[in-house]
Amino acid sequence: MTARLLLVEDEEHLAFSLRFNLEAEGYTVSTASTLAEARAALDDDDAHDLIVLDVMLPDGSGRAFCARMRDRGDRTPVLMLTAKNAPPDIIAGLEAGADDYLGKPFDLSELLGRITALLRRRQWDRGRPAAASDATVRFGGATLDRATRRIRSGGDEVELTELELRLAEYFIARPNEIVRREALLEDVWGVSPNSRTRTVDNFVARLRKLIEPDPRRPHHLTTVRGAGYRYLPD
Repeated sequence: MTARLLLVEDEEHLAFSLRFNLEAEGYTVSTASTLAEARAALDDDDAHDLIVLDVMLPDGSGRAFCARMRDRGDRTPVLMLTAKNAPPDIIAGLEAGADDYLGKPFDLSELLGRITALLRRRQWDRGRPAAASDATVRFGGATLDRATRRIRSGGDEVELTELELRLAEYFIARPNEIVRREALLEDVWGVSPNSRTRTVDNFVARLRKLIEPDPRRPHHLTTVRGAGYRYLPD
């Protein structure tokens, strides 16, 4: 089945070139040059398999747009494009919920490769069997289904982003250990451990809302002052 992409890019020549090349690869491509047009496209049709999203658009920030998508529970893969590709900018994009981040200018083959990888991962996640013995694990006060990336707490169920899942599994694999923020930045985000950002804290806060009975008084994902975090399964 042909993958459907939404391309959100306000540079007319770049948008034309990208659409031409993506369609040549066999994708079905819809375009938007503003966030308003992107919102309308998503409201009219929720069947997009991936969104290629510019960060700087005439009517707002692509990062804020992505963050609102995630807040609404939309887990469509997002590949961000931007001329701002310093580590703090990459972190900000990933923190907003992007699955990947590509700086301008970029090579077309790299863009196509990243799109292929994101779509393959999405298809693999959808088709991955859930019967494996370790597919479902307890994560604090919730149940995490690794096969579907869904976490259940009480009567609520949320699908995690790829980054959220990687962070959750990082903690699950290290019960009772002190995990430093620098290690999380390097091992989960793949950026310099010296980056000055609150990304880790913000992501941990989001996980706490899913697994803690009282996120303001965490029992499972605790802060070790001056050191990092500790995951306590029980």
